[in-house]
Amino acid sequence: MTCHICNTPSNDSFQVKVLFKYDVTYYRCRECGFIQTESPYWLPEAYESAITSLDIGLVSRNVTWAPTVEAIIRKWFRPEGPFLDYGGGYGLFVRMMRDRGFAFIRQDQYCENLFAKHFDMTDQPPGQTYELVTAFEVFEHLPDPVATVDQMLQAGKSILFSTKVQPNPNVTPETWWYFIPETGQHVALYSLESLQRLAKRFGLQLFSDGHDLHLMTAKSIDPTWFRWLTHPRKVQLFNRFHSYKARPLLDQDFQKVYDSVKTQPLKDLI
Repeated sequence: MTCHICNTPSNDSFQVKVLFKYDVTYYRCRECGFIQTESPYWLPEAYESAITSLDIGLVSRNVTWAPTVEAIIRKWFRPEGPFLDYGGGYGLFVRMMRDRGFAFIRQDQYCENLFAKHFDMTDQPPGQTYELVTAFEVFEHLPDPVATVDQMLQAGKSILFSTKVQPNPNVTPETWWYFIPETGQHVALYSLESLQRLAKRFGLQLFSDGHDLHLMTAKSIDPTWFRWLTHPRKVQLFNRFHSYKARPLLDQDFQKVYDSVKTQPLKDLI
């Protein structure tokens, strides 16, 4: 097996029972430490439910990242946006960021948009570009990370994303919960080195908190500031005293949605 990140040979590392029934081989790259599964033929079955019942951290994750994303935008990006949340799930994060005053749009090919209807990528003009692309808990789902990152970068030239970094070079499903073979959705597991090499393939730098939040960009970023803005208390202070004050988009979003649906039958609005 060739590593999807650096195109060097990967070792046949171990087998795991995926979805409680498939014996799946995982490969570890000798060069960058990236772990990938064999070709994931089971994904259609794994995505019969886009959000698994094991993802009980969905709400807390959005609550945690929203102020951090706000601060990162204020510090290094144009606050007027627009912004794209790639793999945005139910649209909760998009709604939260729009309520904070940032013009986020959702994209997700697997999941129904519940909270950000009318603010989906399919509703935008063709060729729309975005100031920043976010992708939370997406990278570990990618059978071909290079191809998907290339797709993201066509939408925006910087990607802020979360995926947990391997805690040690010899990690296994028995020692790290993040494999989650029960769901069959995590098919790509990254070392920090593999993320750095992935960014380098596109001529970008990687900035990371060393754990689970990362930024690929060509912008000049102070790594110390980036790590500082991932601290919950510090980021709240930064947002509170920063000069830019975003106005929530809730009222104007309501008017937009109302204008688009007020002529529809009542049954279509429920």
